[in-house]
Amino acid sequence: MAEKTKTPEQHGGADWTQQPWLWPLEATRLALNTYAQWLADQEPKPSPAPDQPPLAWTTPNVVTLQLPSMRLRAFSQRKAGQQPVLVCAPYALHRAVVADFAPGHSLVEALQKSGVNGIHVTDWCSATPQMRSLSIDNYLADLNVAVDEIGAPVDLIGLCQGGWLSLVYAARFPGKVRRIVLAGVPVDVSMPSGLSKMVAALPREAFEQMVRQGDGIVSGEHMLKLWNIPFSQHEVEAVLQRNLRDGSDEARTLLDRFKRWDREALDLPGAYYIEVTDRIFRQNQIAERRFVALGRRIDLAEVRVPIFLLAGDNDIVVPRDQAFATAHLLGTQPAWLDRASEPCGHLSLFMGRKVLSHSWRRIGRWLQADIGDVAGTRASA
Repeated sequence: MAEKTKTPEQHGGADWTQQPWLWPLEATRLALNTYAQWLADQEPKPSPAPDQPPLAWTTPNVVTLQLPSMRLRAFSQRKAGQQPVLVCAPYALHRAVVADFAPGHSLVEALQKSGVNGIHVTDWCSATPQMRSLSIDNYLADLNVAVDEIGAPVDLIGLCQGGWLSLVYAARFPGKVRRIVLAGVPVDVSMPSGLSKMVAALPREAFEQMVRQGDGIVSGEHMLKLWNIPFSQHEVEAVLQRNLRDGSDEARTLLDRFKRWDREALDLPGAYYIEVTDRIFRQNQIAERRFVALGRRIDLAEVRVPIFLLAGDNDIVVPRDQAFATAHLLGTQPAWLDRASEPCGHLSLFMGRKVLSHSWRRIGRWLQADIGDVAGTRASA
């Protein structure tokens, strides 16, 4: 087994092994330190095809739209009078199956059990060399096509980095979004977090160097090889919020499934990667009302739809204070703003059994409530 590059203690106490959303950024820092030994020997090519089929989704679904950036997956037929829901998954290192990981660990399943139907998920595609120049605007444009395919207005659920994309979309196309759920979402990065501190500590040239080395693509496979710290069983248990030490078939299946999910890395377009690190996490353009999306400056104060904010008390990627700080940037009236926090880390917000059975069931009820009843869901939770 290859030696681990760093220990959590060497990273200021942050438990990086449970934070794969940070790996593309942390790997950039490590790449600078090990450039001669590692990067110089790498050929600029995207990740190879996996040696086994991609991890299957848990809930039955169909691909209703194929775009350069994504496959739009529909998980259930919308019943008459029901509002369509679009889950905007994070486009980071791992696949969007994080939203439908396994029975009892599926956000899609939790919403369905709470009575929500017409659920769709953005299944982001791994970048090919032809996609190297795709920018944030390209992803917003494809998200807009997906919303039109579903039928606006939609309820948007943004997970982690899929959340800032959802919020920018809602500000850019206000008539196409009815309600928004933001789970573990970084927006105002002036609030400290492991993610924002890491980006701020590196010059833009560091990220540009990584993109050049990959011939315009940030290789997910290279990131995993460079980091080379697998999840321990204890860490998987913490993420999934369950005991996997009983030796049961279910426990073995979940551990194997998690390891496979962890290995299935996505490549990112270099242009998109540079824009995200620079405009979102270095310059804080969204929070400071300087972000331009598809030709229009984005002002989050123009977002006035009902909002639900979900945060993790132990989340070092997007700390609770940062997740909740988004509320102060919005034009949503206080009666339409709801929030919840869970005693968990980042990944558990989307995969943890306790979070899914508690906060996500509550969110399901919130999505179906009349506007006048939104405050009532808070009291009954």
